[in-house]
Amino acid sequence: MSNTLDNGMVHLSSPYPVPETLDRLESLLTAKGLTVFCRVDHSGEAEKVGLKMNPTKLIIFGSPKGGTPLMVASPTLAIDLPLKALIWEDAGGKVWVSYNSAEYLEARHNISDELIKNIAVIGPLLENVVK
Repeated sequence: MSNTLDNGMVHLSSPYPVPETLDRLESLLTAKGLTVFCRVDHSGEAEKVGLKMNPTKLIIFGSPKGGTPLMVASPTLAIDLPLKALIWEDAGGKVWVSYNSAEYLEARHNISDELIKNIAVIGPLLENVVK
């Protein structure tokens, strides 16, 4: 896996363990004034039912002020908003941060260049998390 776009997904390699990567992301979101709507602990829930899964966490975040105009312009975008970042460990122990690129969402939902700027911050924001 690499920093390449694959079906709209970008995968960034993280030098930090899953919990630290998640903490770094949450701190950055808070500092940027973004709202964390939900955290999903996929691996933790798997463990509760006796299943094994590498550490896998999903965080759902955004800004109603930034996202609402996009969903008004293209209601189907609500399937992809708020923004999401998946922080996960692969079978080799490597940690990744995966997300849908703004360019993919723009094309998928026919969003104008002007409005896509509201969520285009996702790439640079997540790149800062894995530095």
